[in-house]
Amino acid sequence: MLHITLHQLKIFESVARLLNFTHAAEELHLTQPAVSIQIKRLEEMIALPLFEQIGKRTHLTEAGKELYHYSRGITQQLADMELALDELKGLERGKLSISVVSTANYFIPNLLAKFCQRYPGITISLHVSNRENVLKQLSDNTMDLAIMGQPPEGLDITAESFMENPLVIIAPPEHTLCNRKQIPVKQLEREIFLVREPGSGTRNAMERFFAQEKVNIQKGMEADTAEAIKQGIQAGMGLGIMSLHTIRLELEAGRIKILDIQGFPIMRYWNVVHQKNKRLSNAASVFKQFLLNEAADLVALKIPLVSEQTG
Repeated sequence: MLHITLHQLKIFESVARLLNFTHAAEELHLTQPAVSIQIKRLEEMIALPLFEQIGKRTHLTEAGKELYHYSRGITQQLADMELALDELKGLERGKLSISVVSTANYFIPNLLAKFCQRYPGITISLHVSNRENVLKQLSDNTMDLAIMGQPPEGLDITAESFMENPLVIIAPPEHTLCNRKQIPVKQLEREIFLVREPGSGTRNAMERFFAQEKVNIQKGMEADTAEAIKQGIQAGMGLGIMSLHTIRLELEAGRIKILDIQGFPIMRYWNVVHQKNKRLSNAASVFKQFLLNEAADLVALKIPLVSEQTG
């Protein structure tokens, strides 16, 4: 009989899911040597290798794939047990894990702060990443809820919109287009755009819009964070399309301006997403309703006219 501990299974499940010892150690708040030691003990107990290194990449062996299949079921059952016990305690105590795309991090902390004031006994784990990683966490069912713009296709999920997410074109304040009104979108072909990485929801929306308008834009710098795009625009490297939620401070300080382009803003929506068959905890259910009922009022945005912009 194998005497595998739950601690070892949890460590193995994390390494097998991430296929990276360092990332697993960070997720579990352990050191990498501690993770490696537990995996080695597990392999000695089973008398089979669980991982193999090919080049710089870690892969599961056949034994590793089998153990991963069962470990996921066991860890999910443990999570369900913890969920059931938390529900017996009501909302006085509980845990909530949320994964958000990086753009949403400009408003989600304020919403979480208000939620925590109302339910101080709930412990929240917030994971901020790019869209690709959030989709993987959603697919792996490692988060209670995900916050993103465009919901993914091909996954059996539930997605509900809770707040508008307008995309605007921004420029440095000295740009020649800043004081013009109702600029034809075709004129943007003369400009250089700083763009998000492929797969980003903002980039997808941008490319769909320009394809519909039959406008071919010139792409300059590509970056995987909103901050890098904003810094490049402020430095005069080009224009950008960004969520209004990400530029409030820079707009108020007069470091950037919103251009009055025909067809803009592109109106998108923020969605709260989870797997369709997922059993939500009390905390997750209440937070989801909090977003649906109150987020739009708590994070009210107004797109300023050209004449209203600072600078």
